[in-house]
Formats: sequence, C-alpha cells, structure tokens
Amino acid sequence: MKLIIDNRSGQPIYDQIYNQLRDQIINGTLAEDESLPSIRTLAKDLRISVITTKRSYEELEREGYIYTIPGKGSFVAGKNVQLIQEQNLRIIEEHLAEIKKLSVSCNLSQEEVTKMMKVIWDENV
Repeated sequence: MKLIIDNRSGQPIYDQIYNQLRDQIINGTLAEDESLPSIRTLAKDLRISVITTKRSYEELEREGYIYTIPGKGSFVAGKNVQLIQEQNLRIIEEHLAEIKKLSVSCNLSQEEVTKMMKVIWDENV
C-alpha cells in the first residue's frame, strides 16, 4: 500500500488518505479482506497525527470500504458493486463539469463537444 501526502495541496491530510485508500480499494490494488496498517502504524509511517488517520479510517468504514474487527485491525471490505458504480458516476460528473467549464472558455458549443466525445468513444481503446 502506497500513500503520498502533499502538504502543499490545500486538501486536508485525512482527505488525501481517504481518497487514496478508497481509490486503491476500488481499482483492486487493495484486495478484499486485505489487512490495512493499524491507525497508529500508519500515523507513524506518514509522520502525522493518530487522530488524522483515525478520521480517514472512520470515514472509509462509514462508507463501507473497510471493516474493523476489535483487537485484530481494519480490513478491506468486499466490493459493493452499487457503491463502486456511484463512485464512478460521481467522478464522471466531475469530469463533465470540468469539460463544460473548459468548453465555455474556448467558446465550444455543446454540439462540438458532443462530436468530440463521439470520436473518442468510437476509438478502439
């Protein structure tokens, strides 16, 4: 498991940890039932507060990405297909909002953007 904390990003550290762990769970880098470092170990490794790592783990557990067994630790939860789909839809919406913003700044019409999307969609990927 690899986590990178950027103190200059402006994003809270607990949020950086949450997002990186969530992404690794969604894309399969962290497997179902895989053990995560303890809150204290992760805090020590990242040189941050235990409270910060605890907040990240609590949020991940609340949203169903991990589960905790008292005395044993935290583990990656089984993939919830609906949860992953909702996450991906949110990411797509964010990208589309950015596309709209860029398109407006370039004076591109919705029709032109749609044509561009069709070309990209039809490419062999």
